[in-house]
Amino acid sequence: MLLITSAITIALAFSAPATPREQVYPLATTKGLTAMNGVKLSSTVYRGKRSVVLTEEEDPKFGVLAVVFPLDFKNGTIEFDEAGTLTDQHNPTSRSFVGMAFRVSDDLSKYECFYLRMTNGRSSSQELRNHAVQYCMHPDHLWDQLRETQPFRYEAYTDLELGAWTHVKISVYGTDAKFYVGGAKQPTLVVHDLFMGATHGKLALWVGGYTRAYYSNLKVRGA
Repeated sequence: MLLITSAITIALAFSAPATPREQVYPLATTKGLTAMNGVKLSSTVYRGKRSVVLTEEEDPKFGVLAVVFPLDFKNGTIEFDEAGTLTDQHNPTSRSFVGMAFRVSDDLSKYECFYLRMTNGRSSSQELRNHAVQYCMHPDHLWDQLRETQPFRYEAYTDLELGAWTHVKISVYGTDAKFYVGGAKQPTLVVHDLFMGATHGKLALWVGGYTRAYYSNLKVRGA
């Protein structure tokens, strides 16, 4: 169960928008960021990029919101670089979940989410490779329920290297969303029926259990 804390980011330092409709969050330091749900927050230079680091050393039933950004997002694109590794506490079923929640409700109880299972992209198991990318909606349509009722509709394969930087883009318009990996021109996963409908809300960095997640160069375009 997602444990909601009262700590919500009120102010976040970011550079001046490159265009009137673009907000840039370098994520080079933790200044202005608030960690939530027991996630540890720090900053470092990881594989040549300045980044924030989110470490989840427990194993919640589902991943947790880690940092909430004080903006209202409805339609547009979200781009960022992410990397994920496993913590020393991981177990054989740990996958290193790294992602982004969007259209997060004001009370933080509902949100849409795209995330990567970083160990799956180059797994020797084809079944695990097929589950490298995931869309879900918290709390009503989580990955296990979606996989059981509508297999393959909300998951996909993509090449991933554990620990390597991966560029991702989320495009959201109305009830449609597309998820792009590694600068690809074609989306890896397409969703035409976002479960929360054509709503709006906050953005949040999102991590799963036993994961050390790195984020850098967040750009949000749209409204």
